[in-house]
Amino acid sequence: MQIIDGVEYLDGDEAVALLGVKKATLYAYVSRGLLESFRQAVGRKRLYRRAAVERLCELQPSEDSPSYPQIDEDGVLRDVRLPDAASWAGEH
Repeated sequence: MQIIDGVEYLDGDEAVALLGVKKATLYAYVSRGLLESFRQAVGRKRLYRRAAVERLCELQPSEDSPSYPQIDEDGVLRDVRLPDAASWAGEH
């Protein structure tokens, strides 16, 4: 965990451990707009806001959710139901 400007960030390994998913699923969440990632100043590593990852953990799968979730200005998902992660991972 890193704290930058008072905000807690997780690296990819920490985020997947907290979410209980594979890295491919984490990348799918980012590519589908469910979670925002941030590039570290040096290297190719990405960081994820801890609050956004924890919020994603609280969401429940729903097969009848046709709309895509929205991320607010803090990078946190609001009032959405998470589609089935297995169907989203694909080849990512």
